[in-house]
Amino acid sequence: MTRASLKKGLPKPRPVSLLLADDHPLFRKGLRDAIEGIGRYEILGEAKDGEAALTLIEQLKPRIALLDIDMPKMTGLQVAREVIRRRIETDLIILTMHEDREIFEMAIQIGVMGYILKDSAVEDILQCIETILAGKTYVSPTLTHHLMVRQGKSAQGLEAKLGLSNLTATERKVLSLVAQSRSTKQIAEELFISPKTVAAHRSNICVKLGLRGTNALLKFALERKALL
Repeated sequence: MTRASLKKGLPKPRPVSLLLADDHPLFRKGLRDAIEGIGRYEILGEAKDGEAALTLIEQLKPRIALLDIDMPKMTGLQVAREVIRRRIETDLIILTMHEDREIFEMAIQIGVMGYILKDSAVEDILQCIETILAGKTYVSPTLTHHLMVRQGKSAQGLEAKLGLSNLTATERKVLSLVAQSRSTKQIAEELFISPKTVAAHRSNICVKLGLRGTNALLKFALERKALL
C-alpha cells in the first residue's frame, strides 16, 4: 500500500468548534464568513446578547468562544467570569472597541485567553485563535501600542518607571519569553539553562519589579509586551 493511499484512508481532522457572540449582526456575519472561509473551523452557534451566549456555551461547549465586551443583558466580561466559575472547558476571547487599561487588566485577571481590538484585521483574530489552540494567551499588538501611546510617555522613560532598566540582559530575555506565554521548561530549553535557573530569574524579576501574586509576572509581561 502506498503512502498516498494510506493518507487517503485517514479520517479528516475534526474542525475547531467556535461560538460568536456580538449584538451587531453585520459584524457577526463578516467574522463568520472570514472564519468559515478557512475551512479549519466550525461555527457552532451565534448569540446577540450575553445571556444567550452563556446558554449556548454551556450547551454546545465550543473549543473557543469569541465574546464582544459590550452586549445586552450580560457583558462579555460577565459571561467570561461565569464560564470560568462554572468550569466550562471553553477558552475565551474578548473582542472590544475599548483601549482602556483597567478593562484589559480585568479581563486578564478573570482568565480570558485572548484580548482583541475589534478594528484589528481578521488575520489578527485568526492568529489569536491559533495561539490559544497552542496553549498560549494572545493580546492584540494594536491594543498594546494604543495603551502605550495613551500613557504619553517615551519607552525609555516608561522602562525606568516600571523598573525594567534594573533587569539584567538575561532577566529581560526571560521576561520577554514570559510575555510569549512560554513555560519555565520552554524558556530553559531556549536559553540553554536549567528550569531551576529560570525559576530563580523569575523570582529576581518579581523582586526588582515589585510584583506579588501567582499570575503577577505573566500579567505584567502581557501588558508591557511592546516594551520587551
